Amino acid sequence: MIFNSIEFSIFLPIVFFLYWFATNKSIKLQNLLLLFSSYFFYAWWDWRFLLLIVFSSTIDYIIGLKLLSASNKSKRKLLLLTSIFINIGFLGFFKYFNFFSESFSQAFTLLGSSFQTSRLDIILPVGISFYTFQTLSYSIDVYKRKIAPTKDCIAFFSFVSFFPQLVAGPIERAVNLLPQFNQKRNFDYFKAVDGLKQILWGLFKKVVIADNCAIIVNDIFANYASYSSSTLILGAIFFAFQIYGDFSGYSDIAIGTSRLFGFQLMQNFAFPYFSRDIAEFWRRWHISLSTWFRDYLYIPLGGSRGSTNKKVRNIFIIFIVSGFWHGANWTFIIWGILNAFYFLPLLLFKTNRDNLNIAAEGKLLPTIREVLSIFSTFSLTVFAWIFFRAEDINHAISYISKIFSNSLFSIPAIFPKKIILLILIFVFIEWLGREGKYGIEKLFLFCKRSVRWLAYIILVALILYYSGKEQPFLYFQF
Repeated sequence: MIFNSIEFSIFLPIVFFLYWFATNKSIKLQNLLLLFSSYFFYAWWDWRFLLLIVFSSTIDYIIGLKLLSASNKSKRKLLLLTSIFINIGFLGFFKYFNFFSESFSQAFTLLGSSFQTSRLDIILPVGISFYTFQTLSYSIDVYKRKIAPTKDCIAFFSFVSFFPQLVAGPIERAVNLLPQFNQKRNFDYFKAVDGLKQILWGLFKKVVIADNCAIIVNDIFANYASYSSSTLILGAIFFAFQIYGDFSGYSDIAIGTSRLFGFQLMQNFAFPYFSRDIAEFWRRWHISLSTWFRDYLYIPLGGSRGSTNKKVRNIFIIFIVSGFWHGANWTFIIWGILNAFYFLPLLLFKTNRDNLNIAAEGKLLPTIREVLSIFSTFSLTVFAWIFFRAEDINHAISYISKIFSNSLFSIPAIFPKKIILLILIFVFIEWLGREGKYGIEKLFLFCKRSVRWLAYIILVALILYYSGKEQPFLYFQF
């Protein structure tokens, strides 16, 4: 079941009314409803993989309780390693078995030997990368005694499978989300309205921006050899807006839906395309994953402490692992390495924390320096996205090679004026709302009620108009 489907538009109101009118007298009943609703939501895709979520939840729930009673250091470490081994083992098998198998075979071929490996016909469970990291962080935090393990199995299982963010995040920490399942939740009209606004903006990003861009991107990347350089550049830019509208749109819908049920999820995107350097971009893009790697990998490795060599090593590890997390393809690893190279000068010259504030904060227009910084950062990001979107390394290299040809300054063969206008309006609204948590959070608050409702009606009309071009969420594949 996906957010931009008819099924979800029926599912959500039913769960909402049962939650607030049938089970509102008991937290346990509400949690139980959320648990079964989440399992139903996931089973709509493939019920067989419910067993995987249940098994993963059971393992980490039991390990959490064992860690509570275990005082021996070796036993505690063994329990943690068990959790890591099982979680990463499942993720590795479903997501990376064929990648390692094929890479192993290719390595032998390059050495002049023939070595055939078997390829398994494995279906990648939707959202496995997200809920695996969520349960894993719980075990690590319990091990480090940052949080106390819960004895409420219904609350824990609901935390792992919470349907708004189950499939594509945000990747929540137990320290933030789990306690919310143990607190009484009262319906708050203003929070619900705010949640609906964020859902509306998320659907606009996904249906109007991302799905329209996807049609053009798919055509250009599939037929790049027959297009001019300028068209290929346009295709890469459109993909940048596709992936942002798609993924941040999902996050907005997830966060807004959670607010309807009285839950607060972390912000996952903070207007990343207005970043003035790559370090700022990664503080604003997929925040839940970036902070996860920072806290559970980068800092334990030493972070930015120690010698220059160790700092450089840690940066490359964190970006390569981030790339590999996205998928079993060398293109993602190259994408990660490229971002590491982007980040490196900032680290070496200690300028990676120069832009902690918002671009042109408190002002309508940025300075010329900020415009140049935003443009250069966006350009580097767009170039890296080519590897992310390409089918394989050869596809990416061929695409880039074709960009640097004689047709670089020609008029693009594809120039969809309506979509470009929609993107420009979208960027303008995002710029005006960049100091909020999402584009339209505060944008119409000071307008007359009639103007505010007209703006919402226009957004709804655009969503309905373009809803026929439904495209699957990109991050479902990760």
